[in-house]
Amino acid sequence: ALPPERDLATSLDVSRITVRKALDGLVADGLLTRRQGAGTFVAGRVEKSFSRLTSFSEDMAARGWTPSSVWISRAQGPATPEESLMLNLSPGVGVYRFQRIRYADQTPMALEHALIPAACLPSIDAVESSLYAALEAAGRRPMRALQRLRAVAFTEDQAERMQTTVGAPGLLIERRGFDSTGQAVELTRSWYRGDAYDFIAELSESPADAR
Repeated sequence: ALPPERDLATSLDVSRITVRKALDGLVADGLLTRRQGAGTFVAGRVEKSFSRLTSFSEDMAARGWTPSSVWISRAQGPATPEESLMLNLSPGVGVYRFQRIRYADQTPMALEHALIPAACLPSIDAVESSLYAALEAAGRRPMRALQRLRAVAFTEDQAERMQTTVGAPGLLIERRGFDSTGQAVELTRSWYRGDAYDFIAELSESPADAR
């Protein structure tokens, strides 16, 4: 942890207000992170593996961080033609839409838009903190997924929600999750902070390629 603001102000011969403003700016830029009751730390980058299917909450908890969410909206309605095609649903089937900001130790990490067929959950209020926990409780947890990643620049609205600057680099992950029967149960688009996430994948040569 960094020294307390009082100690930093004394060692740098500046006011605590100046120190606080400087720290706030570094937190906003993703270079520092604050943990309630613990102090201010240099922000480490998160390595997210493409080889394991895990939820955001599981990823953060595995690193000893506290995951949390700020809900933007919950809505129920019919699937659009595009959504029906991507999830192999009949036209107009009911779906739940969840939008929220995902945090790790009070630092915004991702903006998440999730679409779930209404038949996969008992109600729209079944999702509390973890979407995958709710799907698992309903017997519909994704067992495999198809993911697509691309680089994006945060829009003004996204930047405000993620406490970063307009045009800051981000990573958009689009995931379609399938349960044990092969039925699509999830379409999630998540915008991750490019200054906080590294995505890694383990590759190996297939026997056919080795010939």
